[in-house]
Amino acid sequence: MQPRNMSMSGVVDLAAVKAAQEAKAKAEQTRAEAARQGGTGAVSPADLVIDVDEAGFERDVLQRSAEVPVVIDFWAEWCEPCKQLSPVLERLAVEYDGRFLLAKIDVDANQMLMQQFGVQGIPAVFAVVAGQALPLFQGAAGEQQIRQTLDQLVTVAEQRFGLTGLTVDPDAEPGGAAAAAPAEGPYDAALNAAAQALDAGDLAGAVRAYQSVLADDPAHPEAKLGMAQAELLQRVQDVDPQKVRQEAAERPKDVDAQIAAADLDLVGGHVEDAFGRLIETVQRTAGDDRDAVRRRLLELFEVVGPEDPRVIGARRALARALF
Repeated sequence: MQPRNMSMSGVVDLAAVKAAQEAKAKAEQTRAEAARQGGTGAVSPADLVIDVDEAGFERDVLQRSAEVPVVIDFWAEWCEPCKQLSPVLERLAVEYDGRFLLAKIDVDANQMLMQQFGVQGIPAVFAVVAGQALPLFQGAAGEQQIRQTLDQLVTVAEQRFGLTGLTVDPDAEPGGAAAAAPAEGPYDAALNAAAQALDAGDLAGAVRAYQSVLADDPAHPEAKLGMAQAELLQRVQDVDPQKVRQEAAERPKDVDAQIAAADLDLVGGHVEDAFGRLIETVQRTAGDDRDAVRRRLLELFEVVGPEDPRVIGARRALARALF
């Protein structure tokens, strides 16, 4: 049931970066396909609120979340607070005009989904953005709080994941072809194989799968990002973290020690620490040593993504250190 961009649990920062790149590519693909077919890709207002079950979760939530943020309303017929919250969410879904899709899940009929999301009580509201599950709030909430939460959600979805939402046409037929999930891309089989290899801990297999895509399309964003991620994880797979960090602390001018520690920083989600460590090492070194640090830093930039503000800031700092 999990899509490829929900892999790598425990490496949250890398998974989110990977998901962002894939989501942007999927959204662009969906818009391009709609334009190719002569359509607008528009949906009816009625399509902004959908009932979802376990069988359709992959299609209706996970795949659609590569196109638009999906807000999930976990509810039940016997739940009185749900009867107050659900109409508000449904009204706001229409009012927000396609900036998010509302998926309603009856917990009595979909116990597995309730367990997978760790729902302890209802009503409970989550979001899925580019395959990433985000808890929003639980229990009754005022409309102002809900609006603030939704505003933050759509802002993050657009700025970080490139998801601009759905085009709504009041004259569109409900449930039409425009509301279908994004089409599969030409490299999805290889990318899925890479994600499955990552989940299984087969890093070499993931690298081979990404290489098969890059051999045909060297600029493919998800494959480049996935390759950088898999190679990073290969480097840290068998190291002793305590030993690496001790050596880095004792030998601040040792290029290999600082590079190894920076890899651990990034895998642990400490992005700014990884960048700062290598930039300081660039300042302390020269010649081939400095070039080796610079190249590793550029590789880590690739993992995080060129549009990330931390990468943009680190690039400026690297330029100052070099020149």
